[in-house]
Amino acid sequence: MYDVAIIGAGINGCSLAYELMRANKKVLLLDMEGIASGGSGAAGAFISPKFSKAGELKELLHDAYLYSFEFYKNNFPHIFKVVPLVHIAQDEADDATLRSYKQTTTLPLQEAPQECLDSLTSQARQREKVCLEAGVVDARRMCIALSKGSEFRKHKVKSLVYDDGMWVIDELYSALDVVLATGAYESLIKEPYIKLRGIWGHRIDIQSSTSNSCSLHQEVSISPSENGVLAIGATHNVHYHPQKSSKPYDVEAGRAELLQKATKTICLKDVKVFKDYMGLRSGSFDYIPIIGPLIDSTQTLECCEKKVKIKKPNYDDFVSYPNLYMINGNGGYGFVLAPYLAKILAKHILADAKIPQGLQCARFFARWAKRET
Repeated sequence: MYDVAIIGAGINGCSLAYELMRANKKVLLLDMEGIASGGSGAAGAFISPKFSKAGELKELLHDAYLYSFEFYKNNFPHIFKVVPLVHIAQDEADDATLRSYKQTTTLPLQEAPQECLDSLTSQARQREKVCLEAGVVDARRMCIALSKGSEFRKHKVKSLVYDDGMWVIDELYSALDVVLATGAYESLIKEPYIKLRGIWGHRIDIQSSTSNSCSLHQEVSISPSENGVLAIGATHNVHYHPQKSSKPYDVEAGRAELLQKATKTICLKDVKVFKDYMGLRSGSFDYIPIIGPLIDSTQTLECCEKKVKIKKPNYDDFVSYPNLYMINGNGGYGFVLAPYLAKILAKHILADAKIPQGLQCARFFARWAKRET
């Protein structure tokens, strides 16, 4: 028997496994394909904040960026590369947003390196820019490193049954606690209030004679060049769900779109695409990630329906599944958010530390219950 079974071996599941193993817990990590086999393995894995005027997600990503940058740099320096990030406005409205950001942010800003500016298109040079210290993670290697020490099994989980104080997984494994880190794929627990949006990610590695010394972000993300290789990726502009779409994903069209958008930012020469990475990431419908205990909607409505429907319900009144948790909904910021969220969730599992209400699964249950019951 295991202390904790984590279902899903993307960056969320692997980050949580790392935190729990540091607390000397026996961890089982399960995934239907392999470590970082989905959206996490296809990520560009850029570590940066959100460049916007205000909002809950901006504040969350500010804190997560600061935490994750130090986390990767201190614990995995061989897989984390510190580089300047240059974020370039897409249009005039975005110009205004970046000007406002530069006036209000507490992060230390830098001047964009001249060699980086020299590689930009004339259109990109004219746009507002923000430059700061950031980093790039080797996505798959990082997930493997984080999971080291856990017991990994390639296995598609079909059933979860709670019996006599433990969770039984497909009558093969048992654990005291279970964490669902399954991303946007099918949910093992059918709860009507948990709805995730799939975000298809496509990244290409290209050979090019163009040299780039920074992480560039405009319509797509472009990595620094290394040995003549650049990575170009996007998560929000190419939508496809492998379990719902009737046609296979058009890889050639995806490549063409990425290259067309990249050439708005940087002058690419002698381009040869030699590798594709694709996968489905998950986002929540309020754009804020989801962590914490999973609420049992049937049991909660049976015992305390009146408490659920008040204007500001107390989430502590809700009935959770015993020792069942979720970490999900990071959208395109998986490698920024995961270490930060995993730390919060691990403290909750290990010591019952409070999770901020705005991150909890319970917020979706409360909204659903008021609307549907």
